[in-house]
Amino acid sequence: MKHNFFNRLIVIVILLGVLPLFLSQMESKQPEMVRFKTPKRPTGQENVLQLQCDPIPTVRVAFIGLGMRGYQAVRRFIFLEGVEVVALCDVNKNAIEKTQQLLAKSGKKSALEFSGEQDWKKVCELNNVDLIYNCTHWDLHTPIALYAMEQGKHVAVEVPAALTIKDCWKLVDTAERTRRHCMMLENCCYDFFEMATLNMAQQGLLGEIVHVEGAYIHDLRALNFRAPESGGYYDMWRLKHNEKYQANLYPTHGLGPVCQALNIHRGDKMNYLVSMSSDQFGMTEYAKKTFGEESEYAKRKYQKGDINTTIIKTEKGKTILIQHDVTSPRPYNRIHMLSGTNGFVQKYPVKGIALEPNAHAFLPEDKMQQLLKEYEHPIVKEVGEQAQKVGGHGGMDFIMDFRLIYCLQKGLPLDQDVYDAAEWSCLVDLTEISVKNGSVPVQVPDFTRGDWNKLKGLKFAK
Repeated sequence: MKHNFFNRLIVIVILLGVLPLFLSQMESKQPEMVRFKTPKRPTGQENVLQLQCDPIPTVRVAFIGLGMRGYQAVRRFIFLEGVEVVALCDVNKNAIEKTQQLLAKSGKKSALEFSGEQDWKKVCELNNVDLIYNCTHWDLHTPIALYAMEQGKHVAVEVPAALTIKDCWKLVDTAERTRRHCMMLENCCYDFFEMATLNMAQQGLLGEIVHVEGAYIHDLRALNFRAPESGGYYDMWRLKHNEKYQANLYPTHGLGPVCQALNIHRGDKMNYLVSMSSDQFGMTEYAKKTFGEESEYAKRKYQKGDINTTIIKTEKGKTILIQHDVTSPRPYNRIHMLSGTNGFVQKYPVKGIALEPNAHAFLPEDKMQQLLKEYEHPIVKEVGEQAQKVGGHGGMDFIMDFRLIYCLQKGLPLDQDVYDAAEWSCLVDLTEISVKNGSVPVQVPDFTRGDWNKLKGLKFAK
């Protein structure tokens, strides 16, 4: 018995000595967070939270990029009062001609034409332009936005506004220094369901919002491989991004509306994220089936994994899940889900609302519609009927343009500011860093430089 006792005692002593060493080694193997140093705000530069500029009764607009998004934007602007289309710019002269015909059919006067590779600079330099509406390919979003603000113009830029952290900071610093508006054209924030559920969140119907989800799940294989002359992307730029990057290349459609519900940089902020991608299967398989196993497209190396999933933690302890998938044969889905302490809403794949005390099941269809009508956003009540007639992704594009022009005409703060543009766009670079480094945690920069808690909730100016 003594022998067994001493043997056990020896084992316990050894374990007590080894265990701390083992635990310390385990702790040392935990991945360290990738952090970024916040650049000091230059002397004399202030934040542009709730930025108000002089009213512009008639907003003179120049459109740069007249492809899939730009042409439709001009069409929508025809229905807005107090707007003058001053200039059209695109390297494709046929796109300019087509847009001029659209203006003529609508009884609008023709606009100035610019078609050189660098003519976007000439457009930004025009004295008779108040707003640059940028619908070019992704690589030109930031350069045009920066140059336009430097020339004293307000900017509306398609998504994402920037592809790198460095460019996000450039947008922020230029907007703060020039005191010009820089709004990213995140149209999904103006969808009818998103606006109604935002209103529910703001009115407290869902209780404390704890977790949210968003996504961009859209089968773009055929469009990515389509030649420009057949209606595909100019220079097939989007396919090239799939070859080059591993990131969530298009995070803002899912992220924007849920960030508004969480009051990001208006009482909360995103602290860090972890991102993971599946391997790449879909692009290669599609290329082989469509063009043949020995084709150029089938032999290319596509870096971006089929499905990217990113999880974000906020300062106030909330969580955000964002997904991206443009290569799978699956139905379109932005998810849009808000989960609170008193209720739950989601848009895809089945639209539903669940509330306490019976939140284990969705409300019946008639009660859900009644609730959506009750919480219909005031902006939708004002312009929703016209938006549905004009169109643009069901009307949300028109509401976005209407609000942009309304706020510029009245000298009011815009619904989305440059910090939204930077925060939502920065996921492109942050997810790339996380995925390439084994899904390590990555800090989300505070583009407000500590001012994220100065505003108390999102408010649409009236």
